[in-house]
Amino acid sequence: QVQVVESGGGLVQPGGSLRLSCAASGSTFSVDDMGWYRQAPGKQREVVADISSGGKTRYTESVKGRFTISRDNAKHTVYLHMNSLKPEDTAVYYCQAEIGLVVGGIAQPFKDYWGQGTQVTVSS
Repeated sequence: QVQVVESGGGLVQPGGSLRLSCAASGSTFSVDDMGWYRQAPGKQREVVADISSGGKTRYTESVKGRFTISRDNAKHTVYLHMNSLKPEDTAVYYCQAEIGLVVGGIAQPFKDYWGQGTQVTVSS
């Protein structure tokens, strides 16, 4: 099986920076798109940014110019560099990865795996 584990959340003052990391590990697999989502209290989960296996990135409008998503394919890891943080960025951030297991030498269909979430709080 595969696990997806995030790290790097915490409390930061407005204008500050944080870097989130998310690594996939486990049995033999390949990773396609990876992304970051967030869910604030009382709101629906929303996509923040995603990145293809080839490095193409997309961002939600509210974080453009402030957040940068990147990945290390050799380590099956995706990062979210967050700068100029605002109180409205406060949320639980979730990592998502499209993963295809290889079982008995046969590639299985890709499906979404999610991390457990990491809290980001922006407050003075």
